[in-house]
Amino acid sequence: MRTRLLIGTAAALLTALAFLLGGTFGSDPAAKNRVDPDPAAFANAGLDALQRARETSDASEYTRAERAFRRALQLDPDNLYALHGLGSLALSQHRFGKALVLGRRAQRLSPSTARTYGVIGDAQIELGRYTEAFRTYDRMAALKPSLGSYARVSHARELIGDVPGAIDAMRLAAEAGGEQGEPVAWARLQLGKLEFGRGRLGAAEHEYRAALEAFPGYAQALDALARVEAARGRLRRAITLEREAAERTPLPEHVGFLGDLYRASGQPQQAREQYGLLAAIQRLLVANGFKTELETALFDVDHGLRLESALARARQARRERPSIQADDVLSWALARTGRCGEALRFSRRALRLGTLDAPTYFHRGMIERCLGHDDAARQWFRRALTLNPHFSLTWSPLARRLAS
Repeated sequence: MRTRLLIGTAAALLTALAFLLGGTFGSDPAAKNRVDPDPAAFANAGLDALQRARETSDASEYTRAERAFRRALQLDPDNLYALHGLGSLALSQHRFGKALVLGRRAQRLSPSTARTYGVIGDAQIELGRYTEAFRTYDRMAALKPSLGSYARVSHARELIGDVPGAIDAMRLAAEAGGEQGEPVAWARLQLGKLEFGRGRLGAAEHEYRAALEAFPGYAQALDALARVEAARGRLRRAITLEREAAERTPLPEHVGFLGDLYRASGQPQQAREQYGLLAAIQRLLVANGFKTELETALFDVDHGLRLESALARARQARRERPSIQADDVLSWALARTGRCGEALRFSRRALRLGTLDAPTYFHRGMIERCLGHDDAARQWFRRALTLNPHFSLTWSPLARRLAS
């Protein structure tokens, strides 16, 4: 990897980064109340709506944001903030080709504006254009070192397996946030996830609690703490935390994990209720313009639901966003439907950057086992558990059994 990745030398991260872009333009809280045909006022109203969506998970706010941005562009086709806002919205909706087009349009208007490169780089990541994306992130960081640019450098380092470097860059991101409550909390959350990903529960918990201190009631931090408690076997405490997270912001990952916790604690009816709610949330997201094929495919494959349909969705998602994440989900869907030879090809692609990811290692182990490669399978299971013995409430216990 020849990319420089400035300052040395990655589900959900890009959506949050897109929101961080939207939250740094100095939006005017009173803008949404104005009635004059001012493109800046409409752009700011759109940014306000994106921030509310970030804080409340109200999918209708995305529709409000899009209307405001489009009105701004009707009044001023070269309104940079509206272009950035639409680009961020497209990233959030997982419409990465559209985001790249919008980012390039903004770049032509203002090639020295750092946030433009965040939109472009994030889209390139999900389109599998990693070398281009890393260069784009370098350009962003060179133009303006900031929470957003450092966070992207961190993600790039994580993708190529440099977790210590990713942590260093994310610490710079948190420091660059200053006194901004929610953005700093988000950066500390990412630090915790990096620590959790390498099995360091105490360090992860420390960062999650720091996130809550920076932004009290932060639902994503409550969800993350629930996962720490679950890893420690404290399911009742995990359920309490996850229920609070889901009540504050009913994101699909919060509701789905709450269902998994109920299932693991022997409460199948409560689990089914959460899974039903999750399906309703996904339908609402689709109605508001979101592409959810990859996420719903992974959930269904993990839970043994509608496997042929999940495989079709995974194939569609991978065509539209040929990232290593999509490669992994497709390989897992192929393995779970018995197509293990084809699964191996996509598993190799999923690991081509050197990313250290325990679930991907576990999926590879299951593929090797399906192919009758028992020794190789055990090696992959051991690698997953060595990296993070708590990588999955569902699959870690199986990996431990199969690793011996």
